[in-house]
Amino acid sequence: MTRRILIVDDEEDIRDVVRVSLEEFAGWLTIVAMSGIEGLQIAKSEAKASEAAIDAILLDISMPDMDGFQMCEELKADPDTQKIPVIVLTAKVLPSDRQRFAELDVAGVITKPFNPITIWRQVAEILGWNA
Repeated sequence: MTRRILIVDDEEDIRDVVRVSLEEFAGWLTIVAMSGIEGLQIAKSEAKASEAAIDAILLDISMPDMDGFQMCEELKADPDTQKIPVIVLTAKVLPSDRQRFAELDVAGVITKPFNPITIWRQVAEILGWNA
């Protein structure tokens, strides 16, 4: 079964590097969103189409309009999206952020900068998928 991953990041270079790694090295399908608002819309619409469900979301925290914390709160509040595992991609992890990640029940955290060759393995390891 091919995994479907939603990548939500406002930085085009990050989206592209993560997309290429997940597609080329892991063989997963990716969907990209440039903002939290767009990511939330995609996650909700894909969740309603059960044959096209999203298996995980890689979510940047620092974004304009709707940050990753807000998007994660919205995902967890919606019965259609609350079970989608979220992995946070972030450049800074403060102690207060770790507490908030725990409260939001994120699956894991990958810090930037990350290794583009092995990020797919980190995702698989966090989610317990056989790499």
